[in-house]
Amino acid sequence: MVGISTDQKEMRSAFLGGFAGQLVSGIIWLISAGISVVFSPNLGMAALFFGCMGSFPLTQMTLKLIGRRAKVGKENGLWALGSQIAFTVPLNFLLVGAIILYRPLWFYPAAMIIVGTHYLPFITLYGMRMFAVLSASLIIGGVYFALYGPQVFSLGGWCTGIALIVFAIIGRTIVLNEEKKDMSQVGGL
Repeated sequence: MVGISTDQKEMRSAFLGGFAGQLVSGIIWLISAGISVVFSPNLGMAALFFGCMGSFPLTQMTLKLIGRRAKVGKENGLWALGSQIAFTVPLNFLLVGAIILYRPLWFYPAAMIIVGTHYLPFITLYGMRMFAVLSASLIIGGVYFALYGPQVFSLGGWCTGIALIVFAIIGRTIVLNEEKKDMSQVGGL
């Protein structure tokens, strides 16, 4: 168990608890929702789809800009899991394409469910239970908006963007506090 907890700690530190990825994704969701309101739902959908494709390089750039390594050691067994997780969203967007042929208003709710399920393995990847809360929030929110929510196309986009940014800040805070605690323990030796 020491191996996985060490790998998780390295993942948390290198990626600041998912901060940059969630921040970038949250901004992409907000831009997409805005485009769907200002221009058209179809352009908003395209913005989210193509924006998500650029999220990993934008995340890497953001991490480097804030002074993080943006990578882990070759011996870290969780790197492969992170790489595999990254491919789940674009592949599952094929289902969103099928859904919107019949229910265009379900675009954001369906995307919320996909992104929410994508965050489930982050619980193990980072060793952070906050991802269970984020995942459940997005999945439950997506189901609610699809079945019971108001018929506002962009609502799920706005809510997801805000949730991702809030959880980015929470994850960053958790990791910075952990690192501060570790530094104080090293200094106290």
